[in-house]
This record gives sequence, structure tokens and C-alpha cells, in this order.
Amino acid sequence: MRAVLDIVLIILDLYVWLLIASAILSWLIAFNVVNTRNQFVSAIAEFLFRITEPVLAPIRRMLPSLGGLDISPIILILIIMFLQRVITYYIYPSVF
Repeated sequence: MRAVLDIVLIILDLYVWLLIASAILSWLIAFNVVNTRNQFVSAIAEFLFRITEPVLAPIRRMLPSLGGLDISPIILILIIMFLQRVITYYIYPSVF
């Protein structure tokens, strides 16, 4: 059971990094630093969008409009950090 919990913790860590990469790439696209007509950049952007958007969309619907500021990745990262703490401190020690 500990191995399964370790895998869950690793997946949550990886998802946090994907959220950060998605946010940085969206900033780079917004400020025209990277060209979205480049096939490689477009493929990475599409991958990150498909991975992160199903989880971020419900959070965006619950948040009030803040203009151009999107804080849904920050809220999701905080939720993931909370889940990691719960797993580490409450579930992981009780597994034999």
C-alpha cells in the first residue's frame, strides 16, 4: 500500500510541475515571446492545455472574475499541497 501512496504523491508532484509549465507557457504566448505557429510549441501548448484544463475549468467557474488575472492554478496547487499533507501525515503512517 505504501508503494501506491508513493506513486500518488509522485503523480501529484508531477502535476504541480505541469501546472507551473502551463502557466509559464501561457505568459510566454501572451507576451509574444514564443511563436504559436511553431509546430513544437503548438504541440507542447496543446498537451499542457489538455492535461490541465479539465481540472482548472471547474475552479475557474467557481471563482469571481478578476479581470485578466487567473489564479486558478495557484488555488489548484494549494489544493494539491493540502492533499499531499493529508496523505503524508494521516494516511501514510497508518498503512502497514
